[in-house]
Parts: sequence; C-alpha cells; structure tokens
Amino acid sequence: MELSQDQPMIAGMLRSHPQPVQGGADRLAQAVSAIATCATVCTSCADACLAEPHVQNLTRCIRLNLDCADICATAARVLARMTQVDTAIQRDLLRACAAACQACGQECESHAQMHEHCRLCAEACRHCEQVCAELARTL
Repeated sequence: MELSQDQPMIAGMLRSHPQPVQGGADRLAQAVSAIATCATVCTSCADACLAEPHVQNLTRCIRLNLDCADICATAARVLARMTQVDTAIQRDLLRACAAACQACGQECESHAQMHEHCRLCAEACRHCEQVCAELARTL
C-alpha cells in the first residue's frame, strides 16, 4: 500500500504544535495517515457495494464498511490532537479501530474475488489494523 501524500503535511502540523509528540511526529503522522486513508477507502467500498447488482448480498459488508470508516475517522481526529492527551482514551480508541478494521477486512476479504473494491478495502483494513495495534502497544 502506498504512503499518503498528505503524510508530510500531517507530520509538519504535528511538529509545529507547541506540545511534544510522544514517540515522534513522523511516526504519529504515518499512523494518522493510514487510519484516515482506511476511513476513506471503507466509505468508498460501501458506496461501491451499494452500486452492485446484488446489493442485498453485501448488506453486512456495507454495515462494517461504514462502522469502520466512522471509527477510523474519529481515531484519526483524536490522535491528531496534542493538547492534554489522555493516552488511555487514545489506546482504547486504537483498540476499537483495530477491531473494526479486523471485522471489516475479514468481511471484505470474503467478497474480494468477486469485487475489486472489496479486495482493496480488505488490504487497507489489514494495514490499518496493524498500525492501530502497534501504536496502542506503544502508548
């Protein structure tokens, strides 16, 4: 999976913040970028599923796509905030994000042979799950 072009901008914002970034701005920027990318990919996959001719077979996939997208988007926003960080909340949110990515990735993988958008979504979810789990362990 390619790195986001937004990552340098995110890292610059984190480096410019008056509060120090635990673990380094570049590392956190990579995580925020991967999580935000997963949110976008999941939203797009849900939309593509809705356009499929047998949409009724993709109801669970759509639901998990949308849940994962919402959780990832929230996680990315919370992680980008540096003022008076509550690491317990961040850790719990990262664990929830990893769980949502695991469930969504598994469901999308079951449709991957038939739908390229599901294959790509499963890939993004697996990557995001790893990023979230790793960051949660280091907080």
